[in-house]
Amino acid sequence: MIYISHRGNITGKQPDRENHPVYIFEALSQGYWCEIDVWMTDTGIMLGHDVPQYSINQDMLSMERLVCHAKNTGAFAHMMAMDNVHCFWHDSDDYTLTSRNWIWAYPGKSPVGNNSYIALPEIYQQDITGFAGICSDVIESYK
Repeated sequence: MIYISHRGNITGKQPDRENHPVYIFEALSQGYWCEIDVWMTDTGIMLGHDVPQYSINQDMLSMERLVCHAKNTGAFAHMMAMDNVHCFWHDSDDYTLTSRNWIWAYPGKSPVGNNSYIALPEIYQQDITGFAGICSDVIESYK
């Protein structure tokens, strides 16, 4: 099972810290993978959920144990052109395929094969049986 911190969260939502590079590094240092929200702007690559907030060096995107969620098409195109970036784009689809062929499932959806990863199973108190990994705001509770 792969345990993925959602935006750096480990024991619950921390909206003021989510996607901040220091927060992400804290989650990684505790052994978790981390899903981050990536934007491409006129000034470069940024992290943030609803809006770009934190400027980063693009080398961060290639770090081990990061799963980069493209928040705009510019970010998706940029990351797909880079070597060794694990990324995906989705809107309201039930499933999406990441650049490393993970099947990323929307909350409430069932696993599809043995390479499925569920996002936020806590929303529906979802059974995680059959998933290869979990992305959660309370990831510590699944370990």
